[in-house]
Amino acid sequence: MIDLRSDTVTRPTPQMRAAMDAAELGDDVLGDDPTVKALETAIADELGKEAALFTPSGTMANQLAIRAICESGEELIAHRESHIIHYETGGPAALSGCMINPQDGPGGLFGADDVRRSIRSRDQHNPFSRMVVVENTHNRGGGTVWPVERFESVAAAAHDAGLHVHVDGARLFNAAVAGGYEARDFLRAADSVSVCFSKGLGAPVGSALVGSREMIDRARRFRKMFGGTMRQAGFLAAAALHAIQHHVGRLAEDHENARLLATELERIPGVTLDVPAVDTPTNMVFFSLPDDGPDASEFCGALRGHDVAMIDMDPHRVRAVTHLDVSREQVMRAAEITARVLAGGG
Repeated sequence: MIDLRSDTVTRPTPQMRAAMDAAELGDDVLGDDPTVKALETAIADELGKEAALFTPSGTMANQLAIRAICESGEELIAHRESHIIHYETGGPAALSGCMINPQDGPGGLFGADDVRRSIRSRDQHNPFSRMVVVENTHNRGGGTVWPVERFESVAAAAHDAGLHVHVDGARLFNAAVAGGYEARDFLRAADSVSVCFSKGLGAPVGSALVGSREMIDRARRFRKMFGGTMRQAGFLAAAALHAIQHHVGRLAEDHENARLLATELERIPGVTLDVPAVDTPTNMVFFSLPDDGPDASEFCGALRGHDVAMIDMDPHRVRAVTHLDVSREQVMRAAEITARVLAGGG
């Protein structure tokens, strides 16, 4: 199976498995798992923040950030295509009682003026604006990378109004590699960030919430409340440590493979890429199918019959994601099968 559904399908490498097997363990709920503590220290240092909290998922990390900062009846400012809106099961409303003020903008990006226009006055009729959420890379935007300067202007507008700035950085290291900057440099203007170890970095499970020590201490209590504490979690933390030490630089290979896939798909009659192949930013390729062809669900089903997996995002829009378990040769094979299926040879 050439699995291009997501970079979440990656499996631990033999070296990562060895690191997991050698991990020193304790009880993280009681605060004495040394490998978890080492991971939290390492990722906080790497990203230039005071403290970190290991979590089972990126969704939990984002929701802990919201719960730690916001009160019921307050409002977040985020792009309308954000992960926290589409893929976190209404978490801001269910867990923190918060509304979201959705923003527009190409590729999942918005600007400082959008933030200023969206901030509510402190009137008794309004929900209070409390947080701005930026997603980098932006999934539904096509793996878009935020430029540092644009993010800093958004963060400055938020801070001028006393708002907290949170970065959903599930694929932050992809953004840093593609954008030519260090993750910590991008985050200088951020108050908190979530990062995922189980996507392009290849760990089996886990994310982290990173921010001030005060915020992380508060989030740790809510992690317990949400059922996210784990016991001998050092096995998983060891995989995440290995990932940030050995798998960041190789993300460029995934980006190259995504551009190759986009180049091949661009040659197929009727296929329209969201972003031209030469401009494919990271490891995601979004494309629309011909109007007279199958819908996205039917198309993905036909691909599965040829041992290729992609994911339907919308009725006629498909996503393919490259990662460390997909080679250049497999990318070429997936493009060939796509062309055959769309030509009616499915």
